Amino acid sequence: MESSSRAWQWLGLELVDTADGSATVEMKTTEDMANHSGFVHGGMISALADSAMGRSLRTLKPGVVRAMSFDLKLNFISAAKPGQTLRATGRVVHAGRRTVVTECRVEGPDGKLVATASGTFAVTREKE
Repeated sequence: MESSSRAWQWLGLELVDTADGSATVEMKTTEDMANHSGFVHGGMISALADSAMGRSLRTLKPGVVRAMSFDLKLNFISAAKPGQTLRATGRVVHAGRRTVVTECRVEGPDGKLVATASGTFAVTREKE
């Protein structure tokens, strides 16, 4: 699988699976990711979801050479605790020439739903 970016390394993200139009990314959360209430900060969960959705569109053909999210929506369902491993699965919902629409599920231990997300990306594709 592709090497990770510096942001992925800093966040501790790991690509665990890809398929046509989908990607699964895990993040082992740490105490440094906690908010004032002691739960994983929503921004960390958002970065995980955005990363999984962004990686899902990299599975498309013709390939995507550049992508940038310009719309991101999250629904937080339940709190995650530092120390838990979160798993985000991003899926392509619609793949156009210049934009890609995605969705994501972020789950905690035992598949407990932590958040859902949707995102729209501006993309540049390889020439056909």
